[in-house]
Amino acid sequence: MRLKVATLAAVALVAGLLSAGPASGAPADSPPMPLPSPKVHPIQVTGPSTERLNLIILGDGYQWDQQRLFLEDVDRNLAVMWATEPFRTYRDYINVYAVEIASIDYGVRCDPDGRVRHPDGTIRDSGQREGPINAKNTALRMIFQDGCNDPLSRGTVYGGAPLDCASYAAYYPAGVNPCETGTQAQNRIIDTYVAPVMGIPRTAQNVQTLAIFNTFTYGGIGGTNATTSGGSPQGPLISLHEIGHSLGTLVDEYPYSSRDVVRNCYTGGEPSSFHHTTYSDPQKMVGDQHKWWRWIGEESLSGGTIGVHEGGGMYPCGQRRPSQHSMMRWIGFDFDQIGREHMVARVTGMRNSGQMNVRHTPLGTVASDGVLWVETGQPRYHELQVTWRIGGPDGTVLDTHNSRNLDLGELDLPAGTVVHVEVRDPVGPDGVDWVRNPSTSNTATNSGYNGARFVQTRQWTVGDTKTAPSSPAATITGATLNTQPVAGDEVVYVRTNHLDDRIPEVTWSLDGKTLPNPHNSSNLDLGALNLAPGTYKLAAAVTDPADPGGVSDRIEWTVDNARPTAPRTLSEPLTRLADGMEHPVYFDGWDMWLTPQDDHTGYAEDRHVVGQLRLDKDGWFNYFGFPEQPMPASPFKFRHSGTTVKALTYGNLGTGGLSKAAFEQTLPDNHPGGGFVPGFGTHLVEHRAIDPAGNIGEPSAYRATVLPGSSPDCTRTLTGQQPRVVASEGVTCLKSAQVAGGVSVRPGASLVVSDSSIDGGLTATGAQAVQLFGSTVNGPARITGATRDVTIAGSTFDGSLTLSDNVQVTANERFSRLAGVYGPILVGSRVNGSLSCTGNSAAVKDFGAPNTLNGAKGGDCAAL
Repeated sequence: MRLKVATLAAVALVAGLLSAGPASGAPADSPPMPLPSPKVHPIQVTGPSTERLNLIILGDGYQWDQQRLFLEDVDRNLAVMWATEPFRTYRDYINVYAVEIASIDYGVRCDPDGRVRHPDGTIRDSGQREGPINAKNTALRMIFQDGCNDPLSRGTVYGGAPLDCASYAAYYPAGVNPCETGTQAQNRIIDTYVAPVMGIPRTAQNVQTLAIFNTFTYGGIGGTNATTSGGSPQGPLISLHEIGHSLGTLVDEYPYSSRDVVRNCYTGGEPSSFHHTTYSDPQKMVGDQHKWWRWIGEESLSGGTIGVHEGGGMYPCGQRRPSQHSMMRWIGFDFDQIGREHMVARVTGMRNSGQMNVRHTPLGTVASDGVLWVETGQPRYHELQVTWRIGGPDGTVLDTHNSRNLDLGELDLPAGTVVHVEVRDPVGPDGVDWVRNPSTSNTATNSGYNGARFVQTRQWTVGDTKTAPSSPAATITGATLNTQPVAGDEVVYVRTNHLDDRIPEVTWSLDGKTLPNPHNSSNLDLGALNLAPGTYKLAAAVTDPADPGGVSDRIEWTVDNARPTAPRTLSEPLTRLADGMEHPVYFDGWDMWLTPQDDHTGYAEDRHVVGQLRLDKDGWFNYFGFPEQPMPASPFKFRHSGTTVKALTYGNLGTGGLSKAAFEQTLPDNHPGGGFVPGFGTHLVEHRAIDPAGNIGEPSAYRATVLPGSSPDCTRTLTGQQPRVVASEGVTCLKSAQVAGGVSVRPGASLVVSDSSIDGGLTATGAQAVQLFGSTVNGPARITGATRDVTIAGSTFDGSLTLSDNVQVTANERFSRLAGVYGPILVGSRVNGSLSCTGNSAAVKDFGAPNTLNGAKGGDCAAL
């Protein structure tokens, strides 16, 4: 069964809420007085709040009957987060709480594209707009900064008290000031409703908030209190970018301060940002061991190669960034290695505490026959390394097979012996290779793999006492969440109670069959099992070895090892080429719809699935339909120079990648950021899906060739069986036609042939345009003296083909000027006879889609 686009990888609580029924219909005449109290949903709680990074998601501008819509928007935001590294791997290091808050009004103050609420409760792209209203009264007072005046406003912040606020007192609980500011409202709500659930105060350093505001308009802002648009197609991508600011201390890499204003190049000193520089030579950066020098030359996670790329820090030039387009430059892409390096450090170190959390046996002197233990975090796709030593940090390493427990009774150590343990997240170059900085620092911008965010040590001294045997007990005290399926390649864990003199035994089983566990590991790497595709039942049971007949504690998971897919639908092409994969041909560009889908493994309801695409191996990009268009009906639009929406360009096939500032495409050629070349030619597109369990599907792929030009409008259309055809004037179009007596085109006329066959040959002398798509010519074909356009794609010539003295009028001056002029276009076609090309205005060009030439080649076609 098909699942919805985008996804939530949260727990059953939200799933149950989302399956409870649709949003209510038309709103009541007026909201209730007072409004319902805020409601806190612990979306996922993986451990005590003091030991986790805590994300609080609050809703603003959702009316009392729109809370299901809010939870769907939470769903979509978490979906993309859990599909993006490092959150995908370190999801269990994060607690998430969603807070329903009823607003008096829907939407956001000064929304430059404010939408009218639908009867179904949604605030989406209805086509009905109400403009930038400054009188909205919402719970958190969200406002687009200068949105009442600036149509490109995007920064959305907690605002001041709403207009005429005192008159709304009846909607608030007794004692609440109806004229409180947005920040005051947020503080009050978290202090009153959320902090008691978390068990830590709002001011704790390991708290991050994200406010989702109810609009379709693009917007958001970073900071400890980040914000994002709930209804925008790009909303979840905005939130990740803003959390990159808030949590990761990353700064903007895009080339503008105001989207439509071209600033002068930056001329100041070296920026303080760890991912911006004035260096222009990457090798000098390596030689000076400066900033991200350890990553220079690596293939970027977000496309291209890590180096020093022009533009960043809100300047088009003068400052340089590590990657062509990371998430901090254009939302939709991943963090590059430099961003990920810092983000993972901030997650494992719980933001500012700078300490990876480890529980442990109380420090000090311990009984000589006792059991020492540590409890570590557990990344989803790799294990932490636990190393026990006798004699301190430089002592003898014990072979404990990565156990979190050490039974001193088996070692017979003399009193005074120091026992040391190191817990290390192997993110360094010799392990996962996510952090290349070897520093021991734990600061926000200098968090090395030898620092406290990734390495923790503890030690004890063996005493001369013996421990009293513990009473029989075996319980599971913590485990991988089982409220939704686990992925087929993740590491599943259990944590048990700690007995003074023995270690509980863990038994793993899969579909009822016991798995080998020779070292009594409390972790199980499913990836090492190489499971066949499908669904499995995994179980862990713990038993007290002193009570073998006792009742074990037990926990089960569903293992989802079924890969998701993202089937595509493409807009109708001019023709399709014979290739090893689907290969359509278009003028100017094409549209692509993805339908990410998965089975219902372990779920009682539809779940969202994330879709991704990649253009020419240039970094995975999250699929969201298209900006400012309805979800999920709108396709992603690929165009030779993209499509401009609010001064930004999306779906660009030309230089610079999928996203750009619109002004970057018109900068002078001698500008450091200039020289934009439109993306005519052949492109490779891959697409895939990531399901709620975290499984990444196998990519599917196709090629698409984009040609400059267009077909002239038909003045005469012929289909079916035809005798000889003479195009004497206007534009003659053959569509699915079969011509028996040949075709001739007279001077000044045009011919467009699609999915047709011509017996008897083709002759065109002095025509304006001659185009053939997916057609066959049986007999000689001679096109000479065309005055405007010769375009042939995916066609077969069983005789000879002559292209001579044709003038190809450029359809794109910038492309011709910067990429080279082109003559007649011949792409993906087969010529079984001779091919002769002479006297054309420029060489015949195949635009990256080679032809099959079985006969002799002459003239400028000899290079094809």
